[in-house]
Parts: sequence; structure tokens; C-alpha cells
Amino acid sequence: MPEKILIIDDDVDTLRLVGMMLQKQGYQIVAATNGQQGLDYAESEDPDLVLLDVMMPQMDGYEVARRLRANPFTASIPILMFTAKTQLDDKVTGFEAGADDYLTKPTHPSELIAHVKALLARSTKGRAAPAGAVTTERRSFVIGVLAARGGWGVTTTAANLGSALKTAANMEVTVCELRPGQGTLGPEMGEADPRTLVELLQAKPVDLTRQKVNESLYTHKSGVRFLFGSIHPKDASLLGAVSQIETLVNRLIYLSPYLVLDLGPSLPPLTQKMLKVCKLLVVVVEPMPNSVVYSKALIADLLELGFTRDHIVPIVINRIRSDMQLNWNQVQERLGHPVAVAVMPAPELIYMAARMKMTAFEHQPSSLLGQQFSKLAAHLLDLEKSMG
Repeated sequence: MPEKILIIDDDVDTLRLVGMMLQKQGYQIVAATNGQQGLDYAESEDPDLVLLDVMMPQMDGYEVARRLRANPFTASIPILMFTAKTQLDDKVTGFEAGADDYLTKPTHPSELIAHVKALLARSTKGRAAPAGAVTTERRSFVIGVLAARGGWGVTTTAANLGSALKTAANMEVTVCELRPGQGTLGPEMGEADPRTLVELLQAKPVDLTRQKVNESLYTHKSGVRFLFGSIHPKDASLLGAVSQIETLVNRLIYLSPYLVLDLGPSLPPLTQKMLKVCKLLVVVVEPMPNSVVYSKALIADLLELGFTRDHIVPIVINRIRSDMQLNWNQVQERLGHPVAVAVMPAPELIYMAARMKMTAFEHQPSSLLGQQFSKLAAHLLDLEKSMG
């Protein structure tokens, strides 16, 4: 596999020319046009070397180097500063900021390549990760959970699915209640007034490092890790913090093999942005005639947004016992789409589980509800295998 070089430079011509030169040498190139983008790519792309310009607006190369060195996930990546600043003081500042090598523009291509090869040859990348750092470099298999309307059991589904996935896959699972101001899981799972999501969304995107997000997760006694939505309605204003939410999710997808996103109801702009990271979508359907009509419209919109039918997994959640509700076959027929499972109502079980600060699946995995979530988890894992 070719070594990967991240070039951070606001000069597009330099990006293109240097990138082409290094590609001809067999390197894989990732390009960033500003410091913030460079920091994001350094985490998400895991480059073998960073080629860094100094003179950039908003955040100069010195600050980028300092932040790369301060982040345990990027601290050991070699940095070659490649800049027109030629004074001795500039070079000293560069080395003090964390650069491993310093090369001034313009330079002969052979000299640049020689420096790149020398840095890569003595790179310390590949040594043991810093203590406390998360070493999962594989992207999470991301499952989004949503519904056409609110109040249909999306959050309950996400939490129980997370528990069932952890049992079925025997791997770490993170469940994110991506709904500031609309959270319900925290008090039910042992966190009376969760504020972590609010604090993360109030931070600058550059400060949302993978390490910071990892340390912010709530580890439940079941082993499932949660990021709870806050319970204060005023915090719903943070749904507008799109840059922070996108950065947060970009960090979460490297912290565990499986990530379940509680996307809530409908398809607001933020949810549509989050869809791009989801491999599968679990659509919660309420078994009432009009509700099925709304769910059918949601599935049609998801298809229009680029999802295939195989990647959309409707499930029926029966929250109450009622003769007015449609059965499994009736829902499938009206929906025009296969239904993976139908979860029967279990209000007593859900109540007892909430009192014990655990999911219903965790409380009684052998119950009918537990069996249905086990079936759903197994179905999703089979779909993951079929997707390669």
C-alpha cells in the first residue's frame, strides 16, 4: 500500500504541482487548503507524513504543527515544513512548534523528494499508541435510526439495538443520541442531567479531537458507550451547530467498530448531512394506517437521496396493545417494503429496565422483545457482511 502524504497549503497551484510530483513517485496524496481542514484530515486519513506550509490565513503552519503534536492521534506523524519563510528565526520557530524538517521554497523537486524519503525512512509511526489513545483505525459501521414522525420509539430502538449488537458481534458499540435539547436516554441509563453533548457542540471544531470525544463518552455497565442528548429544551438551538456536529460524528466513527446514530424524526437538513456516513438506515414504523403512509413517504425520500432499498431496514414498533394496529403482513403490504422485525409491546419490561438503569434487551435478552432485537442485530450484521 503506498505511503500517504497530507499536503496543507492555501496555494492551490502548489498543491497541484507538488501533489503531482509526489504522485509520480508512487505516493498517495491528500490535499488540504487551510489549517483546520488539515487537522481534520490528519485524524481521519492517518497520513504517513505532513507537508506543511507556514503562511496561511486564520491558522498558520506553526499553530497547525503545535496542534498536531498536542493530539495523541497525530503526535507521531512526521512534519516537513515547506515554506517561503527563509529566516533563521522562522526555522527555529518551526522546529519549536514540532516540525521534523524544514525546507524553503522554491526548491528543486529532487531535493524535496529526498527530504520526504528521509523523513519517511526514520518515521516513528507504527510505534505503540500513547497511553489512553484509541487505536481503532477502521471506520465504524454506522447505522442510523430514524422515523417519519416523533414519538415512535426511535431512541428506545437505538439503545436496544446498541445492546443487541454488542452481544451479537462481541465488539464495542457506541450509541449517540444526536439530539441536543431532546434527550431521553441519559436519565434512563444513569446520567440524570447529561451535559457532554452540549459542551462538545459549544466547542470550536478544531478542539473536538478524537481523544476529547473519546473521553466524553459515557460507558454503561453493559459495556455499551453512549453520548446522551441533553434534556433541556433550550439546548435544541445547538442543532444549528452543523460544523461541530459534523466534526463530532467524524471523530465518533473511529472510536468503535459499530456506531448507532439516533437521528430522530423526519429529514431536516442536519439529518440529511448525517445520512452520508450511514451504511444502513433502520426506519421505525408505527403500525397505524396513517403512520405507514408517512413511513412510505420517508422511504421514498431516502431512495431519492441515494439509498438503495437493500440499505433501508424498516421495523415495526408496537408501543401499545391495540386492535386498531396493523399486523406485520399488513404493514409490509402497505409499505411496499420488507419489514425486518416487529417488536411487540412490553411496557412493563421497559419500565422495569428503566428503573434498573439499563436497556430492556440487557434486562431480559430472552424476552420476546429481546429476541426481536437479537434478530434485528443478526440481520444487520448479515447485511454488513454482504456489503463487504
